[in-house]
Amino acid sequence: MENIDKRNLEEKIFKIIMIVSILIVIISLIIIIGIVIVNGASSLNLEMFTQTAEGGLYLGKSGGILNAIIGSIILALPATLFAFLIGIGIALYLQRDFTHPHISSFIRLSLDILWGIPSILYGIFCVIIMMYLGIGESVLFGIIALTLLELPLITRGMDEAMKVVPVGLKEGAYSLGSTKFETAVKVVRRQAMPGILAGVLLGLGRGIGDTASILFTSGFTDDIPTSIFDSTAALPSSIYFLYNSPIESVRQKAYAAAFILLIIVLLISIVSRALSKKSVKYVIK
Repeated sequence: MENIDKRNLEEKIFKIIMIVSILIVIISLIIIIGIVIVNGASSLNLEMFTQTAEGGLYLGKSGGILNAIIGSIILALPATLFAFLIGIGIALYLQRDFTHPHISSFIRLSLDILWGIPSILYGIFCVIIMMYLGIGESVLFGIIALTLLELPLITRGMDEAMKVVPVGLKEGAYSLGSTKFETAVKVVRRQAMPGILAGVLLGLGRGIGDTASILFTSGFTDDIPTSIFDSTAALPSSIYFLYNSPIESVRQKAYAAAFILLIIVLLISIVSRALSKKSVKYVIK
């Protein structure tokens, strides 16, 4: 009887700890989103979306953040595409039909380690290469840094989605004369499509919201880049630089940029769920 009471007490304590943990996360999220919305929404105007900074936004002069919005797009989208193209091949290779379990376990461990590396280290790695080559800050190295950042996340997401594909489907495809490659592309890929889409969009969300990896690789400018060798602003770096300004009106534009970035990330999440639900019809239950 005493043991039962003790276990019931332990269960209640852990339930309380779980509830408190959930409340801390939810309340923190609400506070962060609330601060961004309250300060950012009030600072939004048409000028923010249609104009670039005029004559030095840090000094409080007029202009918007169009250059940062476009910069985020031209950095994150190509990086996500490259990470996907590289990652899909790795994810397929990691399946047991293509490689030995020990090798795949080592590769997965390596990807997990890369996933946990702080993003600024990817930026520093690219800066070292830039210094060796004598190249300055540019769109090109910003894309490379984000590709390296997103690659482990996207690859592991696709790998986990492919791992849950029923073995019976693969065996059925083999019995019909399909090769390993045909089975991987036509059966495994389609069956794992919801997870693949979720992984890719998760990587896009991280890439478009990361600051450290592009802070010293893509640079910052008030202009819209016309070449991959030009430097470019991005929403995260704009938030960082603008909020450090001593001028209140400039800091308010930082909140506006944060609000726009928040909306973009939310839209990515919504699109991810919508595409996943749409692709579920191809999944065999």
